[in-house]
Amino acid sequence: MKRLPFALILFFIFLIPSLTLGVEEKCIEGDCENGYGTITYSDGKKYIGGVRDGLYHGQGTVTYPDGSKYVGEFKDGVYHGQGTFTHSDGSKYVGEFKNGFRHGQGTFTTPDGSKYYSEYKDGLPIN
Repeated sequence: MKRLPFALILFFIFLIPSLTLGVEEKCIEGDCENGYGTITYSDGKKYIGGVRDGLYHGQGTVTYPDGSKYVGEFKDGVYHGQGTFTHSDGSKYVGEFKNGFRHGQGTFTTPDGSKYYSEYKDGLPIN
């Protein structure tokens, strides 16, 4: 596999949509406090998955209004564990996350199918 150029890696790191705060949310199905539920937001975001103390926790899926999507593990409301983030342009990162950032090993695939392997720490590539 090829290695992704550092500048391009930084570009995509800052494109990962963060979990939006301050928008109206609505639990439309299930237990959205401690269990498994579906939550929609006034900005068009939607979450389906595990919830603990009102925060995303365990397995879940977040779909963003621009068409990007994260499928994977959450801990205390942020990406944490194994996950796949697919950008609206079709590019995709598959790998490890910690405290909301890429952290550990992962593979980035561009829309044309080129694959780049990298290791990350706190969202930044370390190699």
